[in-house]
Amino acid sequence: MGKQKPSLRDIAEAANVSISTVSLVLNNRPGISAETRERVRAEALRLGYQPSPQSQNGNSQTIGLLIEQSSMPVLLDIFYGDIIRGFQAEAQRLGYHVLLHMFDRAHEGLDAIQSQLASKVQGLVIANDGDITPDMVVQLESAELPLVLIENHIEGHQLPCVLGDNFTAGYTVTRHLLELGHREIGVLRGPVKYSSLVDRLRGVWAAAGEAGLLIPPEWMPYPTSGHPQKGYLQMKEILAQERRPSAVVAISDKTAFGAMEAIREAGLHIPQDISIVSIDDVRDSAFTRPPLTTFRIPKQEMGILAMQKLHRLIQGQNEIPVKSIVYGELIVRESCASPSA
Repeated sequence: MGKQKPSLRDIAEAANVSISTVSLVLNNRPGISAETRERVRAEALRLGYQPSPQSQNGNSQTIGLLIEQSSMPVLLDIFYGDIIRGFQAEAQRLGYHVLLHMFDRAHEGLDAIQSQLASKVQGLVIANDGDITPDMVVQLESAELPLVLIENHIEGHQLPCVLGDNFTAGYTVTRHLLELGHREIGVLRGPVKYSSLVDRLRGVWAAAGEAGLLIPPEWMPYPTSGHPQKGYLQMKEILAQERRPSAVVAISDKTAFGAMEAIREAGLHIPQDISIVSIDDVRDSAFTRPPLTTFRIPKQEMGILAMQKLHRLIQGQNEIPVKSIVYGELIVRESCASPSA
């Protein structure tokens, strides 16, 4: 067997610098001192590193998009699909190729992935299923490659991320119901492992609290783990109570779609018998029966902003702010009305 080709990590260890510094030097990027640049190039030469023809021509940089295998549906998901499309389009505009890497957390840690991809990519974007463990936080914070999280934020940690304004979304849709006169409001909440959905729920509670409302626990059922129609089951649980709310907030449009089906099955009418409002404004929201009132999260803009943030990090710039928020707006359609007398 021939001698294994040296990686960026090998050069970084030999030159006592980070992998991102090696990447900047070998791609002739600014922001590196002459002394460090010379040392990195000397070690690369000594180790026999041979850049790819694309890298030598300076016309092909690659970034990695990491998605857990358990999160594969996000590629087809009506929410994440738009984010990825925006990300891909902006990457292409900036001259990057996107390398998709699926990983299984049970058998492959993020540190191993970063080492494996170090010689192939200039930076990483992580769009996982929201379940980031403490071990993953440590691995992310020690990353030697530039990285950005999409729709994920870990409180107390300075990991670059791009988020929708989820708190405002939850607050705004709840205020909309309150302004219509609703005082009996249910909530179709999401799994607590999704930080974005937790922020939306906090917004709902904030608006309800300002109005002096206390939402009964039986009107805030937890989702059934692993069930594709969580909203459907949650809505059926609410409708089975002796007293039902006059309106419900669905934590996402996908949740609302299932809830609307449960309401129709119960022989009730939207919004005459019960109003429903949601968050995301995915494409299908305008075509439900009736069309769904929802808070629009600019999904493609999130993908574009994540790519721009990663590009600046690859260029060696300090990324301020670490957390970037994309703002949205309420889209009023036909699923909400004042409560019937």
